[in-house]
Amino acid sequence: MSSNSKNRLDSRTRRHARVRKKVSGTAARPRLVVFKSAKHIYAQLVNDTDGKTITGVSSLSPDLKEQCAKANGIASAKIIGEAIAAKAAEKQITQVVYDRGGFGYVGRIKAVAEAAREKGLKF
Repeated sequence: MSSNSKNRLDSRTRRHARVRKKVSGTAARPRLVVFKSAKHIYAQLVNDTDGKTITGVSSLSPDLKEQCAKANGIASAKIIGEAIAAKAAEKQITQVVYDRGGFGYVGRIKAVAEAAREKGLKF
C-alpha cells in the first residue's frame, strides 16, 4: 500500500468515525450504510441498538450480480439503491438514517441515496 493510499484510507476512517458519533440506527429508523470499493458497492440496513444487520445488498448479490456487471459505476449504484429500498419496503421500513461511510456525497454514494429516495425511502 502506498503512502498516499494509506493516508486516504486513514482520512476516510476518521471521517466515518466522526459521523458515527452522531448517526445511529434504531429499529424504527435503521441506518443505511453504504460502502464502495474500486469494483463493487454495498448497502446495509443496520439496527445499532440491537447491533444487528436487518438486510443488505451488494453488486455481488446473486440476484443483482449480472445486472451490475453490465452497468457502469453509477448505474450499478442506482440498481443497489433501488434494491435496498425494495428490501426495506418488504420489512415495512420507510425511514432510515443515511451513513455515507466517510465517503464524499458524490458519484456512486449519491446515486445510491437518490435511487433509494425515488423508491420511497425517506431520509
